[in-house]
Amino acid sequence: PASDILHQLAEYKHFGVITFQAEDEIAAIGAAIGASFGGALGVTGSSGPGIALKQEGIGLAVMTELPVVVIDVQRGGPSTGLPTKTEQADLLQAIHGRNGECPVPVIAACTPSDCFQAAIEAFAIATKYMTPVLLLSDGYLANGSEPWRLPEFEQLPKIEITHATQPNDAAGFMPYRRNAELVRPWAIPGTPGLEHRIGGLEKQDITGGVSYDPANHEHMVRTRAAKVAGIKPIGEDLILTGPNRGKVLVIGWGGTFGAIKAATLRMQEDGEQVSACHIRYMNPLPARLGELMRRFERVMVAELNCGQLAMILRARYLVDAKVLSKVRGQPFTIEELVRAIRQVIQGEEPTLSTVAEENTLSGG
Repeated sequence: PASDILHQLAEYKHFGVITFQAEDEIAAIGAAIGASFGGALGVTGSSGPGIALKQEGIGLAVMTELPVVVIDVQRGGPSTGLPTKTEQADLLQAIHGRNGECPVPVIAACTPSDCFQAAIEAFAIATKYMTPVLLLSDGYLANGSEPWRLPEFEQLPKIEITHATQPNDAAGFMPYRRNAELVRPWAIPGTPGLEHRIGGLEKQDITGGVSYDPANHEHMVRTRAAKVAGIKPIGEDLILTGPNRGKVLVIGWGGTFGAIKAATLRMQEDGEQVSACHIRYMNPLPARLGELMRRFERVMVAELNCGQLAMILRARYLVDAKVLSKVRGQPFTIEELVRAIRQVIQGEEPTLSTVAEENTLSGG
């Protein structure tokens, strides 16, 4: 379901957009990294299997600290799986799918129009923090639509890009001398006086030379992690529907936004103290998320996988999150969510109807 991105971008040659369909996924991520090394905005996209192939390249972008945006339009898996059906099973792959300590920011769009906004935020974060960014969509969003007013160009968030133009040290250019946000400078190859080397081998802090020093390696690993952990959201990191305290908080992410919001509003109309929290920034997670969850008696996570976000929330916040999971290649229905929320209110585990029950209800 990611193919439409290339098809659409190919129409914008008159805006200086250069596109090509690489021979494989590894070549595509390599080309995007090369474009970023040359000072351009590099972007590549695929679905789950292709992202798996790109992971080594994403790790290279983390090590070299170059701004690349990688779009994952999730589909049913594993392997070829359900290539025309939706799923949200790539969250753990997006956050943890590379070798080594290799953190990257992850943003998840929640509506078709939010895909536009989230892409701007992904590029803004990538260029501001010199890091690859994973942007998650899914088949439901990719094949969906909604009324959307084209924004005025002047009203769009500015993506500030600063390239180094002169040495930053008396001894010459230091490619890993960082600013207050732990971001290294972005120097375009060929700029006089800014000659430097980058690559997949660990770098000496500040100078950028190859280093096998144990203390330096730990310092660089923790520095890269701290940079990502300190990223401040460009847009909304979470969307809250309802009061910030109550009986049940329904947490979702990605393309489940519409169904969860509709189900939550229906429960509120019935007088239930239910709110919904939709997370857009999956890594780092919103700073207020932990406190928000503690204000509710119960938490339910609804996602189109076997509980990947719930596992993250349990590990980080020690919250007893109930899980409503669905992996049928279909989005949630409002009725499924309302039923599950009522179960959680009553202290039960949330469940989906079985396939046999659905066949009976539909007359099959």
